[in-house]
Amino acid sequence: MPKQNGNPKILAAGAAVQLLTGIPAAWGVFQKPVMAQYGFSRGQAMLSFAILVAGYGIGCAIGGFVQDQHGPRYAALWGTALLGGGSMGAALVPQGNAALFFLVYSIPAGVGSAFLAPAVLACAQKWYASRKGLATGVSGAAMGLSGAFLTVFVGFVENRWGMRVCFAALGVVVLAVCGASAAVLQNPPQPAGQPNAKAENDLPPHQMVRTTQYRLCVAGVALAAPPMLLFSPEILTIAADRGLPEQWAPLCVAVGSAASAAGRLLCPAASDHWGRKPVLYGVYAALAAGSIGFAFAQGWWVLAAYCVLTCFYSGGAAVQPAQENERLFLLLLRALAYLSYDTVAPRRVTAVFLMGMMSLLGFRPQVGRCAQCGTPITLDGRADDDYAAYFGAQAGGVLCEHCGAGGGVRLTAGEVRYLQAIMRRGLETLSEAGECSDVLFGALRQMAQERLGVQIRSEKLL
Repeated sequence: MPKQNGNPKILAAGAAVQLLTGIPAAWGVFQKPVMAQYGFSRGQAMLSFAILVAGYGIGCAIGGFVQDQHGPRYAALWGTALLGGGSMGAALVPQGNAALFFLVYSIPAGVGSAFLAPAVLACAQKWYASRKGLATGVSGAAMGLSGAFLTVFVGFVENRWGMRVCFAALGVVVLAVCGASAAVLQNPPQPAGQPNAKAENDLPPHQMVRTTQYRLCVAGVALAAPPMLLFSPEILTIAADRGLPEQWAPLCVAVGSAASAAGRLLCPAASDHWGRKPVLYGVYAALAAGSIGFAFAQGWWVLAAYCVLTCFYSGGAAVQPAQENERLFLLLLRALAYLSYDTVAPRRVTAVFLMGMMSLLGFRPQVGRCAQCGTPITLDGRADDDYAAYFGAQAGGVLCEHCGAGGGVRLTAGEVRYLQAIMRRGLETLSEAGECSDVLFGALRQMAQERLGVQIRSEKLL
């Protein structure tokens, strides 16, 4: 992904959407009014929450596919229609009809929230490719504060006009705010020559779900979620039963929301400093300790324990699990050995390493066919010093003479053969005669920077 200059409108739109999609974390302020207004039992209200959370989980998977195929605006508009429409539909559900409430509100609201939240986060990260922490932090903080906003909103509207009016008003706000925000969402412009095809090393979903990394991620999320989600719907009742003054019980949701926002900001920052694994171990230990503390807490300690749970649950969700790459480590180790103990030109070693690294990270350079139109690059009968193709850093590989004529780096047939040899034999080509020109090395370095979204400063030492 090319480095982008950012787009404040995308950040603002994402924050506005995230502020309205935290219903699963704020269900505690909905549950008692829903029970009173609709005549539901506690079990029915809890089941409504469980279905909403299940809809959110399923919606995340579906929404990801929709976003990949049609873009963030399309996914967010569908999410707006589902969440806003479900909220307005809930206002019309007859008294005592729990099944219809599940169908009209719980499922659409869960799926709609899942369509919205990932769409705005992924879009913001693409615009801020070199500052993903900023994009994640702004969106995460707004998501964390969603509980506080919904606590105030529900408390104000429901106390005056009832829960049906509250649902209808929330639906209007969602349609207006999320609809307007979704309308401005778009991925960064794709530079000329940038291929649309997926990276060759991407795994299809049916293979991805069989990997050890995926199963570990699922297990981690599944074990981290219960300490928070089990208590969230009942937090007002639990707080009141444990001795917290009744008028202060709603404070649990608001303060817990602020703790959630803090966790989403602090845990990713800590992972950048100490690494993801140590931070995740700390998150899981804090959730375990918070769960034990919550089980015995009384009075204001209930609020403290709940804040620990919300902070570390949200912080853990914001820390993306790292995938180890042993092959990349070994490639780096061998390249460093060549630089330290061999007489091969450092620039040649770096060029081979950059192409190998791009391949292992899923950005395999295309050298046998045009990276833009797919036409085979034919070198038969061409001398090494004959110009035969171009190199497009943004396209991610060699371009044919037609596609590269607009501004690619001109390559001789010998340079194309050199790149093809690197892709076939990697570091073994360093034992053969060869040379990486300044122009070609600059194109390779630019390609790596475009894909990684960072500046490679160490190359200036070579």
